[in-house]
Amino acid sequence: MADVQVTCINKQPRNDPYEGITHLGGQGWRWTRQQVINSINRKENTFYTLVAGNRGNIGVVNGPNGDYLRTYADGKWNDNLLSLYECVQ
Repeated sequence: MADVQVTCINKQPRNDPYEGITHLGGQGWRWTRQQVINSINRKENTFYTLVAGNRGNIGVVNGPNGDYLRTYADGKWNDNLLSLYECVQ
């Protein structure tokens, strides 16, 4: 199992805070949201963000419209995935 840092995301449209993330990426990789969800659910990899030295573990949350990804840090779920830079393809 690899512990993978996520440094960027893609959303459509980018500036809409209510639309979901389509892709997540890092150094040398870019996966669809569903690929990351599947990898977490199968316990193949763990994913995290690192913002200002603070680690946020990424987990799968079951919402009213299906599974989605959120970060968990300091004992609570938060949305710091949305503050990451846009992945360049």
